[in-house]
Amino acid sequence: MSKLGKKIGSFITGSFVKLYLRQKSEESFEIGQLIVAGKNPKDYIIFQINDLMFGSQMPDNILELMAGYKLERESSNLAIYEPELRNYVLALARPLIHLKNDQLFLPKKLPEFFSDVYELEDDHLSFLKEDQIDNPIMLGTVRSGSKELKTEINLEALEVFKHHVLIPATTGRGKSNLVKVILYNIIENEKCGKLVFDPHNEYYESLKKHPKKEEYLEYYTIREVHGKLDLKFNMKLLSPYNFIDTLSLSNAQKDALILYHRQDKVNEYKNWIKNIFIGPSTPGVTENTVGVLKRKLSILLDLEHEDDKVNANGIYQFNGHESTINNIINSLEEGKTVIIDTSLFTGNEEIFVATLITERIFSKYKNYKFKDELKNKPVISIVLEEAPRVIGKRVLEARNNIFGTIAREGRKFQIGLIAITQLPSEIPRDILANMNTKIILGNEMGPERRALIDSAAQDLSDDSQTIASLDKGEAIITSNFTKFAIPIKIPLFSDLVKYLAEKDKSQPSTRKRSPGLE
Repeated sequence: MSKLGKKIGSFITGSFVKLYLRQKSEESFEIGQLIVAGKNPKDYIIFQINDLMFGSQMPDNILELMAGYKLERESSNLAIYEPELRNYVLALARPLIHLKNDQLFLPKKLPEFFSDVYELEDDHLSFLKEDQIDNPIMLGTVRSGSKELKTEINLEALEVFKHHVLIPATTGRGKSNLVKVILYNIIENEKCGKLVFDPHNEYYESLKKHPKKEEYLEYYTIREVHGKLDLKFNMKLLSPYNFIDTLSLSNAQKDALILYHRQDKVNEYKNWIKNIFIGPSTPGVTENTVGVLKRKLSILLDLEHEDDKVNANGIYQFNGHESTINNIINSLEEGKTVIIDTSLFTGNEEIFVATLITERIFSKYKNYKFKDELKNKPVISIVLEEAPRVIGKRVLEARNNIFGTIAREGRKFQIGLIAITQLPSEIPRDILANMNTKIILGNEMGPERRALIDSAAQDLSDDSQTIASLDKGEAIITSNFTKFAIPIKIPLFSDLVKYLAEKDKSQPSTRKRSPGLE
């Protein structure tokens, strides 16, 4: 065995980005497999296989004839002399990274003719050690084809979250499992506040298994469950722009909301919504406009209007609950994970709640920036399920919203998005490009793969089939904070929890963070 490891093939021809290599007999190449070639353990290049094909020293017509004999004449004694030399598997590979004397470089030259290639081992990945990162977030372990290695992939959490994360995949490929793994591993990091809008109510039940849930986890919901906080807001916290960013309104209706809000300034905006229903008429606002606003606000805010009374039946109240949003923001500034259960709301109601909270967070952090106090505040990462509902092309073409603003400039104010979607092609190209870290899970839809490839931090132009073939829990990380696109295996959340619990029992005082599975 060579100093570089187990020999599995050799290069034969090709170009810099499409190198042909021949598989050694009794070995087995795989799509996405990582291989190594070079002079010694201090000077080598890591390559990735992105296509496979058959090769033979016999002409195609002879191969077809031999296949026919084998199929149609089962008793045939047809044999191939030296089959391991005459028939073989070829692979196409491209270079990823060059390591020389413990320094990383982008590859710039071809390997030597007939140079051998070796199976990638954990020893080849020493440059990915966690101790080189200040605030590590573990995402999984390195994957070579279907082989899972022990080397963990840790990225700098604060930079990754501040510059946005995209998690795209079709249904059933492990998006929710990945988000749970991320949140669980980062739950104790007080330098990052995590805000989760949960339309399926799937995260709290998982994250409450964390041993420090009482200290780092908060759950806002309208459900009657143990440990919850009331998801209710005072009406005076609402501004006309919350409705303008959420509802489909005419210009006259938008102007009317602004007028009613402005006229109630003397009452600290306590009654402006109530005045739309029972207050005096406002000059310049027609009865028809007021009637439409009453209908839309009644549905969105769950209000009942009868004579001179307006009853609030939902999460928006005329009395009390003034501090809900401030409490959420304060918890985020303490580095906690705050889950907002929106699973019992309609689409508009859910987006309205998310917009209301997010606008206040952005406004407060923007103010910190102007006061030069931002550097002392934690990064805030906002988890958005079904992200195109708020940052999709059609949504943002109709009107910009707070999530589009954060996607484009949030990093300047230490606020980032974790956007989860099945349809990345529905997100505008400039926003996709701003998602500096993409954790790509399996996706068999061609248009979606192309959108990801076109906006990736590294060149994935030859990886379309690799993305389509990713199984559940397999992913590719492409990020401005990695030297190359890294294939990973994401741990199953239940296995991760069990592993960490067992490790805590054996080493209760040594764990400073939640590592991956060994």
